[in-house]
Amino acid sequence: MDSTAQEGQPRGTVAKSWLITGGCGFIGRNLVQDLVKEGGHAIRIVDNLKVGTTSDLGQVCDFAEISPGTNEPIPSWPGVELIVGDILDSDLVLRACQGAHVVVHLAANTGVAPSVENPRMDCEVNVMGTLNCLEAARQNKTGRFVFASSGAPAGEVEPPIHEELPPHPVSPYGASKLAGEGYCSAYFRTFGLETVALRFGNVYGPLSGKKDSVVAKFIRQALAGQPVEIYGDGTQTRDFIYVEDLVRAIRLAATRPGIGGEIFQIATSREHTVNELAGLLKNELKKQLGIDMAITFGPPRLGDVKRNYSDTSKAKRLLGWQSTTDLAAGLERVVKWFGQDIKNRSARLPCSEP
Repeated sequence: MDSTAQEGQPRGTVAKSWLITGGCGFIGRNLVQDLVKEGGHAIRIVDNLKVGTTSDLGQVCDFAEISPGTNEPIPSWPGVELIVGDILDSDLVLRACQGAHVVVHLAANTGVAPSVENPRMDCEVNVMGTLNCLEAARQNKTGRFVFASSGAPAGEVEPPIHEELPPHPVSPYGASKLAGEGYCSAYFRTFGLETVALRFGNVYGPLSGKKDSVVAKFIRQALAGQPVEIYGDGTQTRDFIYVEDLVRAIRLAATRPGIGGEIFQIATSREHTVNELAGLLKNELKKQLGIDMAITFGPPRLGDVKRNYSDTSKAKRLLGWQSTTDLAAGLERVVKWFGQDIKNRSARLPCSEP
């Protein structure tokens, strides 16, 4: 193992041309920002802009929006290109993948609740969309394919979740992510495409203003003067991972040799109740922004598991990665980002006439 991998810092790696699906979203923009900061990378994004926007992307980098009708390879010089399009368009994804060394497939229907409301849509986006991306990578002879999965395929099991547990998904979302993992395995074993599936914990951090997961939603509700609602009694547990730690894992998964066909739990190996999370957020919002966060309790959600945290020892052993940010420190940073974001948006508002 080289010293770079030991430290978990995937810098100076050979992969330079990236196709990132869903690159205008929360995780995608953090990844793009990290690559642009390092420099030397060509980045092509495919995003349908249903969640992220061109303005969101413009906050982290300069980019050129290119027509999805063009058939040009990713340029060999550093830069960011955006193709506005959908991963369900197999021809578009095939063209967008030309010249990519790495595909990072983040685009998805995310979350348990939307999958329960519309299981067919969840399947079409998460299964057929993933298949389109895998086939594009295979036909373009892409070197590495990184798939954003979740702990949801494991289902209701006694934690910690690890990669060898037999999957029993509870929600349609978990089932669709399990199908994506299955296709990644098949494309590695049948076609030799180096797929790596990363099962993300509950991700939070800067640039999450539109994210509907618990941390961002609680902060937005508190900022709007609304009470936050905890589903159930709040004793359910999750493994909350800071986005900068997650980006390091994605970059290692994109470049680390000898890990084709593997699945990794990417989380913190620590279990926190939703009540703990709410208490830490309440204190941080009061300390930084002077906001009193009111907490209410509602009925449990269909498809939610009671306990969820991960054993990340395989990622440490084979990927050279582990998280470094504890929940209290991460929440301090994300509340600071939300406060700064409010100031930035206020500064951009046009002044009213006297």
